[in-house]
Amino acid sequence: MAPVERRLYQRLLFFVVMLLPISGILCFSELFFTKEPRDVTVMRKQAVILDCQARGEAPVHIRWLKSGLKLVESERVYLLPNGSLYFSEVESRRGDKSDEGCYQCLAQNKFGTILSQKARLTIASMSSFALQPTSIVVTEGSVARFSCKISAHPPPIITWEFNRVTLPLSTERITVLPSGVLQIHGVQRADAGHYRCIATNIASRRRSAEATLTVTPFPAPHLPQRPHIIAGPKNMSVSLHQSAILECLATGNPRPLISWSRADGKSIDVYNTKVLGNGNLLITDIKPQHGGVYMCRATTPGTRNYTVSSANITVLAPPSLVEWPESLTRPRAGTARFVCHAEGVPTPQITWFKNGEKVQSNGRIKMYHSKLVINQIILEDDAIYQCQAENELGSVLSMARLIVVMSEDRPSAPRNIRADTVSSSAILLAWERPQYNSDKVIAYSVHYMKAEGLNNEEYQVVIGNDTTRYIIDDLEPARNYTFYVVAYMPMGASRMSDHVFQHTFEDVPLRAPELSLTSRSPTDIQVSWQRLPMKLSRGHVSGYRLSYRTSSESGVSQIELPGEKTQYFLENLQPDTIYLLRIAAATSAGWGEQSAWTSHRTPKASSTQVPLAPELHLEPLNCTTILARWHLTPRGSARMQGFKLFYHEESQPESAPVQLSASVNKHIIEGLDPRKKYHVKLLAYNVDEDGYQADQTVSTPGCVSVRDRLVPPPPPPHNVHVRTNTSTSVFLQWSRPAFSSSHAVNYTVRCNPVGLQNASLVLYLQTNEQSFVVRDLEPNTKYEFAVRLHIDLLSSPWSPVVYQTTLPEAPTQPPSNVKVTLIEEDTALVSWKLPDEPNVAVTHYNVLYASRNTWAAGKWQMLRKEGSLTMALLENLKPGQVYLVKVSASNQMGDGPFSQVLELAVRADPSAGKDIRFSSGSSHSTGFSDGFYHLDQKSMTGISVGVCIALTCIIICAFIIICRGKNRKLSAVKIYRNGVSRSTTPVGQQGSEEQEENADVTIPMMTQSHFVDAKGGTNLIINSLGPVQPSSQKKKKWSFFSSDMKKESFAMQGHEIVSYQAGTTMLTYEEELCISPNQPSTLQGLLEHSGDTERSSNSDGSHETGDSGRYSHDETELTNLSSGPNSRPPSLSAEDSSGDSDCSGPAEEHHELSEEREIDLIERVC
Repeated sequence: MAPVERRLYQRLLFFVVMLLPISGILCFSELFFTKEPRDVTVMRKQAVILDCQARGEAPVHIRWLKSGLKLVESERVYLLPNGSLYFSEVESRRGDKSDEGCYQCLAQNKFGTILSQKARLTIASMSSFALQPTSIVVTEGSVARFSCKISAHPPPIITWEFNRVTLPLSTERITVLPSGVLQIHGVQRADAGHYRCIATNIASRRRSAEATLTVTPFPAPHLPQRPHIIAGPKNMSVSLHQSAILECLATGNPRPLISWSRADGKSIDVYNTKVLGNGNLLITDIKPQHGGVYMCRATTPGTRNYTVSSANITVLAPPSLVEWPESLTRPRAGTARFVCHAEGVPTPQITWFKNGEKVQSNGRIKMYHSKLVINQIILEDDAIYQCQAENELGSVLSMARLIVVMSEDRPSAPRNIRADTVSSSAILLAWERPQYNSDKVIAYSVHYMKAEGLNNEEYQVVIGNDTTRYIIDDLEPARNYTFYVVAYMPMGASRMSDHVFQHTFEDVPLRAPELSLTSRSPTDIQVSWQRLPMKLSRGHVSGYRLSYRTSSESGVSQIELPGEKTQYFLENLQPDTIYLLRIAAATSAGWGEQSAWTSHRTPKASSTQVPLAPELHLEPLNCTTILARWHLTPRGSARMQGFKLFYHEESQPESAPVQLSASVNKHIIEGLDPRKKYHVKLLAYNVDEDGYQADQTVSTPGCVSVRDRLVPPPPPPHNVHVRTNTSTSVFLQWSRPAFSSSHAVNYTVRCNPVGLQNASLVLYLQTNEQSFVVRDLEPNTKYEFAVRLHIDLLSSPWSPVVYQTTLPEAPTQPPSNVKVTLIEEDTALVSWKLPDEPNVAVTHYNVLYASRNTWAAGKWQMLRKEGSLTMALLENLKPGQVYLVKVSASNQMGDGPFSQVLELAVRADPSAGKDIRFSSGSSHSTGFSDGFYHLDQKSMTGISVGVCIALTCIIICAFIIICRGKNRKLSAVKIYRNGVSRSTTPVGQQGSEEQEENADVTIPMMTQSHFVDAKGGTNLIINSLGPVQPSSQKKKKWSFFSSDMKKESFAMQGHEIVSYQAGTTMLTYEEELCISPNQPSTLQGLLEHSGDTERSSNSDGSHETGDSGRYSHDETELTNLSSGPNSRPPSLSAEDSSGDSDCSGPAEEHHELSEEREIDLIERVC
């Protein structure tokens, strides 16, 4: 068979074997996560859920890992039916008992096991101050700066106090940076005093030590001062989409102007950048293009006097996959290769998992670079494999499945394998046919790889079944190799044969080393060279032969040197003479080819001091480009004006020099030919003459060629551009590569989110145009796109990947878990979480708050916080007011809806405010939860329904009393008189007995401006402002008549809720209104406020604040608020202890009415 036909036959046979028809293999159901756990920060004793939900062929089992170890369930930590992990109370004990750590869930079905991404559970905390503010003395009119630093989770809000009074965050002279720095410009004598910083988050509140600012008078006269930067920017590493603050504080006279620029000359992003105070630079929503060196410049106005300070911003990015593994089907004894490539800053580390367990390298399974190679596949290799890319900012995983094909009646392995060395690049491999089923063998596969080193790639050659001998002829000289053979039949492969090791012979060196020549004096030449790499030496170099002569003589001098030498010093040469030198290397196989002659001129013998020869280094960048780098020797050299660089191809005349300035230390030589040797010469020169020269030779490598391919594929599309149309569509455009063809061309567009784990969800779209609109994408999601073309049954490689992020949608949900807590007499902390919707992008939050009076007038105060913050402080609240608070999320696409209005009561009594904390929370929980007080929607519904039922009962009772009043007038008086004469039963006993006997017919009564708890949990009277004392609102007189009770039994300890029993009890009512300006005067007005107000007097929501929930002025720690299930609010307790107001009379007036007065009242009612 001709060589060409044989190679073509081998390649076709290889494809036949690799694409063996496989029957009985069904597509398996993908096992993938629909919900994975995410990082969460919670408070101690708070309940939390880590989500984990997987989908696949049932049954799917879920289990959890903590820090890589199996998680043991308990009464406090257990799995929910959907697979999520529930913590009833998060603990923060020391050691292994703490719930803090990294969690992962594993999902398993019959196909394998997959591992979720890591989620970190962090318990909110705040440490002591790492940096306390220090006292300073400054001159009047200059600048003052205080700083503090504290570590906390989540990051705290930093505020400052001056003489125990909170300073505003920003004024014309005062700037508070989120990093904990206080800047005061134009210091005045009134600024002297004590300063301290306050750190606040959801876990605690700490105060630093006080620092004193002393202001000294400005000396006269006012002399000008050069600008001086007292606090410049610092190098920092910032995560993607976070914010960076570069501080720049300068002093001088007159006051210097601050300006910013980039060292690379690029313009500063004006859309995401603003100036805080008098020169600090704030960059929000950090992106990769924001990385670089920023320079702060302080300039005296009207002069050229300035000073500069600079800092570097490094943008950190979490890992993202740019190439992921794909599922494979392979026969037993075959080879599987998975590829996984990721990007990120710092560079992600790649880890492979098999069914949730880390893959370990062995002789059969190897991992190198971003690949996982499994040789000689066995049945146990059938599993789900995952690639995890991880750096300090997070991790991302992608999965693929390996399906191992089983077959019956497989042949046994080839026998008696042996290898014999033929030459320095060829080894003959021979074997015997399998002992069993050898007649069914259709092909053999020869596998070989280098035996030394790690992660060597395995090569495979497929040959026909008509031979049991094969020469592998593309080996490297002087290398050890390992070989084995596998037999193939239509339904599978045999086991691999025994391994055999064999080494190739040494060969003469492929080429000689490159020479580097310099002179230290007019009579010597320093000759040096690099050791040849193994591919070029083709064995152990045993010696070198150095030859040299002058250009005018034919006689050659030779020096043989041992193989360990890499330099030689030639002495006693003639000055100002051109010498030619060359070298050859030898192995045990003989001498290699000598290098070409390299010329070098010895310096002139002169008394003038000239520059010494620089140290020259040459490096091929590609097949047509060389990088030349140099530096001067440490020894003192004469002054120089620049450098001269000469280069030319071997055996070609020398070209004109390239003139370079003295500050240059590298130069790129372009436009060279591949696989050529070039001579490069460099020297320094001055006004007197040229200095000593350095000579060196270098060879350009060969370019990548496709000549060996049978049918080269067409080139891929180029100039692929992408831009975002909307939040769900992206426009792609590309150019057709330059090749001539009359066939129709169509394209495939590949689209998938960056970091996709499920490879089956990659989207492939077909088109015959050179542009395409990809629709139905997810908002605010980064996608990667690639294009390939198809022509005449051939497909091009994929084009380079391009990335684009879809536009976000305006938030459709309000922020979740909104809470507000009073932490000082006039300061409240508002906290929230991201809206409960996927892929939501939030650039800022709007916090609206107003007192009830200003809210009625439609006046709100607004705070705007950037999207990375989830807390805000409400300061300067007025005592005795009730504030309404709501929060919304926004981005560049618009504003989202506001959260439900929360109510915050500020105590009028400052002393009480030190011990009691009022708070409101989201409507998704009840009572005190996580230290915050709020009513849920169910409680509000119960209150509304209860109020409606009570009003209906009141109307019915009033109607019955009016209709029957005249007919029962005299009988009622009679019943009353008999009851007075007969009643001798104790009040408490008789009252309780009547309540038990008539429990199902008693109807609660109330005044028009009040309502009661509809759930019946308490006997409190509340209105839209909360619990009230009835006697403080109206002057009322009630009279009760019963045949079985004394008058004194109706003194209900100040409460006006009584019972009415038909047929035995009648009442009369007389009231004089004393309306407060804050109280609704009608029932209609009351109901209008009840719909958007949260109350605290129902049976589920009325609680008592314990001492553990107080902010102490003696202690700086904010602890969690504790609550009792059925206690009354502190506000009500305070009111109960107070006396009656001016609008209420003594209680005895209700029980000292004469019989005549009571008859008149009955007539008045009727």
